[in-house]
Amino acid sequence: MVSVRTNWAGSHTYEATDVVTPASVTEVQELIAASPRIRALGSRHSFTDLADTPGVQVSLEGLPATVEVIGDVVRVPAGLRYGDLATELVPRGLALANLASLPHISVAGAVATGTHGSGRRNQSLAGAVRGMELVTGTGELVRLTGAELTGAVVAMGTLGIVTSLDLAVEPAFELTQVVYEGLSWTALLDRLDEVLSCAYSVSVFTPWVGEDVGQVWVKARTSTGSVTGEPVEVLVDAGAHVATEQRHMIAGMAVENTTPQLGVAGPWHERLPHFRMGFLPSAGEELQTEYLVPMSRAAEALGAVRALGEAMHEVLFVTELRTIAADDLWLSGAYGEDAIALHFTWHRDPLRVQPLVDRLEEVLLPLGARPHWGKVFRAHADALAPLYPRWSDFLDLAARLDPEGRFRNAWTERHLGI
Repeated sequence: MVSVRTNWAGSHTYEATDVVTPASVTEVQELIAASPRIRALGSRHSFTDLADTPGVQVSLEGLPATVEVIGDVVRVPAGLRYGDLATELVPRGLALANLASLPHISVAGAVATGTHGSGRRNQSLAGAVRGMELVTGTGELVRLTGAELTGAVVAMGTLGIVTSLDLAVEPAFELTQVVYEGLSWTALLDRLDEVLSCAYSVSVFTPWVGEDVGQVWVKARTSTGSVTGEPVEVLVDAGAHVATEQRHMIAGMAVENTTPQLGVAGPWHERLPHFRMGFLPSAGEELQTEYLVPMSRAAEALGAVRALGEAMHEVLFVTELRTIAADDLWLSGAYGEDAIALHFTWHRDPLRVQPLVDRLEEVLLPLGARPHWGKVFRAHADALAPLYPRWSDFLDLAARLDPEGRFRNAWTERHLGI
């Protein structure tokens, strides 16, 4: 047993008495049977008490790290990080359709919280799941597929300890990454869907103040070798220009931490993330908040948040705007409709961030915004339930798979009502 006291950003100190690293699924079953309260820890990239428990935390990093390709899916141990999974897939000529901005996160943790990359036609990382193996609250090892799987994929660790996942894969591909600057807010709002659809994956980084949006990171698929990315017509026409040097989205941070830009093509796993595996992701000591808003309300959401720009300015590092394609996963932020994600990276100053999060929720929740489960948000279960058509079905599933409430904690009580 080891003691892991804080999450990666230092924004939460865990209450858990111990962290246990089982070496087999059988050991996971034994731990659950012996623990009235237990939670999976993941890679500690959540910003709250989501993964905490008054009992025992389970690190899945000790499970066998065998990656198995079965037809058009890859069976992955739950504790494997995406960057390490990529090194297993590349020699096989395979790829995942999308990755998050950080390759440092565990597969099971990212999937369970609805973590995503970007792209108008790209679903969240959870959208790649084709099967799941988990140990339930009764100690039973079950494999979920089909209709039941749609309720269990984005579950925040409330249904059991996930031990492996089956992810859809495709032939490996390359991308170029180019950063554009000089885009005005007027041009972005006039041509919002065109800008967000101009490449395979697009991210807009903004401080919300001023007439200039900030940066637009464009990741375009290519079938050629190392080439310079072609100018994106919609961005050039809108007055943006290509950055001629490597950029970090947060002013003053080391550009060496970011994945290669400047239009040089590279493999999918070295372009889809914003940050390199062996380097510090984002700003380090920070807080993060994110809301997924239906694309049909995107312009309203951007206008409402832009009105808060000056109030947020001194506490905000940057906001990233991304898009996620619709899925049928019950507690997904993109359930039933394409979404735009508004991701806020804050200074680690909870007393100043909290009232700003309250103000964001005042304007975004009425637009149908759903929070990223792994980030900082304030809404409780009574406010969240109407945003998810399958909410009651999920609670029924949780009661069936965890009848004694072993995987529940203060977070699930606040935000799920269980």
